[in-house]
Order: sequence, then structure tokens, then C-alpha cells
Amino acid sequence: MTLKIAFYGKGGIGKSTIATNVSALLAKNGMKVLHIGCDPKADSTRLLTDKKLPTVLNQFDKLDKIKRSDIVFEGKYGVQCVEAGGPEAGTGCAGLGIMTAIDELERLEVFEEGWDVIIYDVLGDVVCGGFSVPMRQHFVDKVYVVTSAYYMSLYAANNILKGVKRYSKKEQGLCGGIIGNHIRGVQDASALEAFCQQVQVPCVTMLTDDMEMQKADYHRSLFALEVDDNSNGRKLEQFVDHVITDEATYTPVPLDNESLENFAVMLLEKIYEK
Repeated sequence: MTLKIAFYGKGGIGKSTIATNVSALLAKNGMKVLHIGCDPKADSTRLLTDKKLPTVLNQFDKLDKIKRSDIVFEGKYGVQCVEAGGPEAGTGCAGLGIMTAIDELERLEVFEEGWDVIIYDVLGDVVCGGFSVPMRQHFVDKVYVVTSAYYMSLYAANNILKGVKRYSKKEQGLCGGIIGNHIRGVQDASALEAFCQQVQVPCVTMLTDDMEMQKADYHRSLFALEVDDNSNGRKLEQFVDHVITDEATYTPVPLDNESLENFAVMLLEKIYEK
């Protein structure tokens, strides 16, 4: 069976960097991987392809009939890459690209090609219905939420978990876990662990704030495979093993807004000002 996972997170949190490195690690391990970028900026696959791909939405507008080769491109380690795209800023719903991409991939029977893993890289918190499509239409088995310990990142993660809870089935949760990124020191780690306990979802890995990761992004390199002796790369390798072998999923218990504010005060008093 195909394992279908999605990475969600606040813009700029490093979600695409993590998702592309995971796709490459899985492919290097011999798996057949389809990576679908679901951000209107269409930048999810830049580390896998070293170029900006034509998006499904652009090709849909430009071509009379789309072929597989118009929207699916081979990237590093054999990862097959798709960018959904989106409308120009201020001109439409960003979820349109996701819905159009899924429709076209279904029409072309791309989903039937015997993938070992399909990865969706999805922007933002699910206030827009379009961004919830992978969950809402059950295209994914697991959702991983990427967050730092910054308050607004936790706020976005909490919002995402509200959507995950909404679309989880009664008999099985949809959340695979929380991924910490840009974690700076013991205080950040403690704050993120406290958040995970509050929402009843485990933290499956914590990546530290690392200049080598940042430099790899500038060089369009995959830090987990192309940067020597990188501790975050080793952590991501362990995470990939977890993704493959761990079938556990969770129904999150997100905080309401008042509880989240109270939680932030507690973090300040008991962790950051201790």
C-alpha cells in the first residue's frame, strides 16, 4: 500500500526543506516517491530539481490538454515532482491550485503508478478550505505539523491541529506527530515538549537552529544527504525510519484561544524567565 503523508506548517518555518529532504531520503532508500508541492509560491521542489517547475495551474491555463510530462518532473534520487501552484497574489483562492492538481493527477492516473510514498507539502494553517483538501478528501494517512517554539508558530500549529482533529476518523486519528524546527537550546525544547503534552501529540523529532541547514537552502542542497556530518541530517534519517515503521496516529486535542494565551504565559514564567 502507498504511504501518503502531508507536512503542514506556518510559512517560513522550514516545512518545505524538511519535506524535500524526507522525499530524497526515502527515494535513496529505494522507494518510489511522488512529491506534491501545495504552496502557491511553487517552491517546494526547488531543492529536488534545481529549477522552478511549471505548475499544474499554469499548465492548465496554457495548454488545451495536459499530459503527464507537462506536470510531473524527475528530481534528485528519482523523486517525481509536482507543483500545484496558485493564482496571482490577491486574485483568488490559494487552494485552487491544490484542487486542480489533484483532479489532473487523478485524470492522468498518476496516483495509480504504484508509489511507495506520496508526500504533500502544504502551506499555512487550514483557515482556507483549499489547504485542507489533502485531509478533507482523505488523500493522506498521516499529517506531520512543523513548528518552532515561537508563540506565533505554536499558534499556527494549534490551528492546523484543529483541522487535523476535524478530519480525523473516530476510529483512527490523522496526526503522525509534531516536528520541531529552529529549536534553540533547552528552553525551546522544553517549551515545545510542553505544547506537545497539551495537545496530546508526540514530538517525533527536534531539529536545532543550524547555519549549515540555512546555507544548504541557499545552495539548493539537501542537508540530510549533501552536507557532511550534520546532526540534523542524522535526526531526519531517524525520522524517516520512524515514518516507515511506526503506524501510530493521534487525534489531537488543540487548545482554544484563551487556553493558548494562558499556556504562553505559563511558558514565559516557568521556562523562559526561570
